[in-house]
Amino acid sequence: MRVFFYLSSCDTCKRIMKDLHLDSSIEKIDIKKKPLTESQIDELYKLSQSYEAIFSKRAQLYKQKDLKDQALKDKDYRDLILEHYTFLKRPILVYGKNIFIGNSSRVIEAAKVFFDEQ
Repeated sequence: MRVFFYLSSCDTCKRIMKDLHLDSSIEKIDIKKKPLTESQIDELYKLSQSYEAIFSKRAQLYKQKDLKDQALKDKDYRDLILEHYTFLKRPILVYGKNIFIGNSSRVIEAAKVFFDEQ
């Protein structure tokens, strides 16, 4: 699987997409227009080994639903991501068996190094 999950209204996602110079072999999926399927989320889980790893605790709904004070389990994170696209940490780049989650400078630099080595 070669996929870049992002939000088209997010300037950070757009900047990262541009910085990584993603070629046409990588499918670009705007999660607002095309929400993730259960199988896609489960594939992300296989690569990351955690639904929490692909879950955004910065989402406004996370605060609105007061989820911070709840003891969430992996199934809860999965269900929330399926419920609303904003719960997916973004962007997520999947390239074969490699996954890069989020927009931290460390993650983006690792993705750049990965592509330089390809």
